Amino acid sequence: MKKKQHNGSPAEVEAAFYDALNRGDVDAVMALWADDEEIVCVHPHGARLIGHRAIRASWEMLLEPGSLQIHPSQLHEMHNLMSAVHTVVEGATAAAGEPQHLVATNVYVKTPKGWRMAAHHVSAAPGPVPADPPSPVLH
Repeated sequence: MKKKQHNGSPAEVEAAFYDALNRGDVDAVMALWADDEEIVCVHPHGARLIGHRAIRASWEMLLEPGSLQIHPSQLHEMHNLMSAVHTVVEGATAAAGEPQHLVATNVYVKTPKGWRMAAHHVSAAPGPVPADPPSPVLH
């Protein structure tokens, strides 16, 4: 079976990433990462993981019990021609069934294969889920 190529925008890669997490599909998660061994992933309260082998092993461990239910919102994005940085609030459900939120930074780079993830860094966030920021006022 041919792997699906994600040559579109960073937003399309991000949507595919969260979809793969929510389906518990490690292969689909890893297909979205850049080929470089300098890729980086930091899970909440976790160590910095560098390279495909370490990152894949972490996703296999996290997804072994099943899919994650993570719903990103409140996207803030910065783009240039070759990279994009997205920060999102990740809504998730804790093991005890209580809703919680995390803050994630996802970094994308433009590669010959299209946009790919280069870094994923997630931190636990204190307090209640923040309200959506107000829309900017244009003068």
